[in-house]
Amino acid sequence: MHKWLNVALPKGRLGEKSYAMFEKAGFECPSIREENRKLIFENPECGVRYFWVKPSDVAIYVERGAADLGIAGKDILLEYEPDVYELMDMKIGKCRMAVAAKRDFRDDPEKTLRVATKFTNIAQNYYAGLGREIDMIRLNGSIELAPILDLSDVIVDIVETGTTLKENDLEVRETVVPISARLIANKASYAFKKEQIEKVVFELARQTEAEK
Repeated sequence: MHKWLNVALPKGRLGEKSYAMFEKAGFECPSIREENRKLIFENPECGVRYFWVKPSDVAIYVERGAADLGIAGKDILLEYEPDVYELMDMKIGKCRMAVAAKRDFRDDPEKTLRVATKFTNIAQNYYAGLGREIDMIRLNGSIELAPILDLSDVIVDIVETGTTLKENDLEVRETVVPISARLIANKASYAFKKEQIEKVVFELARQTEAEK
């Protein structure tokens, strides 16, 4: 029997969509669809083993070799810069990283811009590229509150529909980068399980091509 292929899936909607793509690609694992609290699911016939992890942890499991493959948002890859291979864009979980501010905010280039975000690395790189001086405020949740309470001038956050922003009288000012789910691989696994991994990539890519 060939080696197991370990796949880290992000818990939630994105993971379910990702698994559906693996299933369609011929790497199904029926027990994953059963109502249970198991964390690891195996299908010896396909030689594949799946496990659910917190979305922000997928890249850690892959980088450290606990998983051969994983599905991670481009935001996670840009923020934490894990040492993994990015194999393909899954074309799901699409949204964008954006700068938002109160509707009446006017940026004064003479002043240091106060930026609230949990994506400090992405924000730092973005503003460094613009040559803009910033005061970074790291927050972990409810980022929209920062400009409302005058803690920050702008926020850098993930925007899907923009509804939350509108409801809080905020608006998108710039798009930093488009985001979607990516298939990532552990570098050593890619060398040792190249054939298996390439077969997965080939089958998944057929689905993303078909949906164009």
